[in-house]
Formats: sequence, structure tokens, C-alpha cells
Amino acid sequence: MLSRKDRYSNILAWFAENMHNAKSELNFRNPYELLVAVMLSAQCTDKRVNQVTPALFERYPDIYSLAKGTEDEILEYIKSVSYPNAKALHLLQMAQIVVEKCDGVIPSTLEALTSLPGVGRKTANVMLAVAFGKPAMPVDTHVFRVSHRLGLADEAKNPLQTEMILRQYIPESILSDAHHWLLLHGRYVCTALAPKCDECGIRDYCKEFKE
Repeated sequence: MLSRKDRYSNILAWFAENMHNAKSELNFRNPYELLVAVMLSAQCTDKRVNQVTPALFERYPDIYSLAKGTEDEILEYIKSVSYPNAKALHLLQMAQIVVEKCDGVIPSTLEALTSLPGVGRKTANVMLAVAFGKPAMPVDTHVFRVSHRLGLADEAKNPLQTEMILRQYIPESILSDAHHWLLLHGRYVCTALAPKCDECGIRDYCKEFKE
């Protein structure tokens, strides 16, 4: 019987060897653009967000211009993403608060980020990991599913429990990389429906795989 420590060690070693270039698939140039993109990506594909953001960032190149926008105008640029009305409002409110309370600088702590409208724990963790290079484990549906199937956090009942378990066993030095490994594995191989088990190099560790 493989111990949990060994399970983590073997799976992480495979990812490190086979997915060493894993990174966010959102297009961005700075923390402002990443925060906007991640907020738009909730319940929406990165591909769709990347189609929307070029025109959005041309119109609102920084947090100050976005803060001076209007909800209706922002909506026109993002209406093809999921929940565009709520996201337009949240983007405007977020920008106004960052300008008013943070001198226009995107905050770099979990507490400050999650205090912003439309920014939950997952979004905040993405910012910490990707924009600021801090050890963080954002848990979305892909990370949650893959962690369950591989027995990394199969007892977790929600994303927060999954995050806590993963943080316990994954070294801080590779925590953010591990987020991308799990996410991309879930997005392209260990999919929710019809997972590509024949393409999976770690299926021997999967608790759901059957020959």
C-alpha cells in the first residue's frame, strides 16, 4: 500500500519531468491585466477571456482608466463571457477601490485581495502565485477533481479543504507549479467527462481508473 507521502512524491516527480513549462494560459502583461482576466475567467474558459481582453485593455489600459469607466461601457466589452453583468459591476467596483484605497497598486496579500468585489479565494491565490511569485494553491474545479482522482485529497469536501491538504504535502518551493500541473492535467487529460486515461502517465495512481 503506497503511503500518501510516497504518492505525492511520485506524482509530483512525474509532473516535474513531463510538465516543466506549465504556466497560466491567460494572456496578461502585468498584475492589473491578470486580475481582470482571472475575474473574467470565473465559470468561463481562458480561451474566451483571451478573446475579450485585447479590446478591453486597449480601452482601459490601466486601473485608473477602468475606475473611470461605466458599468454599461465595460459590459459592452465583456458581454460574451459568462455572467457579464455581475462581472462588469465587480470590475468597476474593484478598480475604484484599488484606486481609492491602494493608490492604484494591485494588493499582494490574500486578505487585501479577497476584500475586493468579485475576488474570491481562488482568484486571490492565482494572483499570489502568478502575479507575485508567492507560494499559493488556487483550487478550481480541475484541481479539485484531479486531486480527488489521484488520491491526493480524496477526503476533501470542498476547495478550501483541498487547498489545505495540498499545502500540507506539497513543498512551498513548487506549490505554484503544482497548481498549474494539476489544473492543466485536468483541463486536457483528466477531464470531467470522458477522461483521456490512455494518455495519462500517472493513471496507475488514479483511484477511479480501471483497465
